[in-house]
Amino acid sequence: MRHRNHSGRLSRDSAHREATLKNLCKNLIQHERIETTVPKAKELRRYAEKLITLAKNDTLHSRRQVKAKLSLRHNVLTTKEAREVKSGDTSAYNTDRTILKKLFSELGPRFVNRQGGYTRIVRLAKVQAGDAAEKCIIEYLAD
Repeated sequence: MRHRNHSGRLSRDSAHREATLKNLCKNLIQHERIETTVPKAKELRRYAEKLITLAKNDTLHSRRQVKAKLSLRHNVLTTKEAREVKSGDTSAYNTDRTILKKLFSELGPRFVNRQGGYTRIVRLAKVQAGDAAEKCIIEYLAD
């Protein structure tokens, strides 16, 4: 029986599964649309929608919760890099910092009037080479 077993195993142990979902979620936030297999997309949907719910309420606590869930690194900038960032050059940022900024400045406000269902899964006709797994596209909605 599968009582209280809510998540799919994705043929990975728990640490590998958690790392896979974190990396997929970072890529989804960064690109807003990724191509993956259907079971991974269904698990990712649950993970990503909880982060959007946190991002709708832009507080320090919600930012820290997102950083903990995604294991984001926050690189410390030197004074010279900080001056360059103020002038508009964000090349000193690592991708984790830009992911956090995009989540709270673009994606959270986009869905502030929506109660859930922030992602869409579109199945593709092609299959993955090697194991013939169904491919799909998972993306954030425009509204």
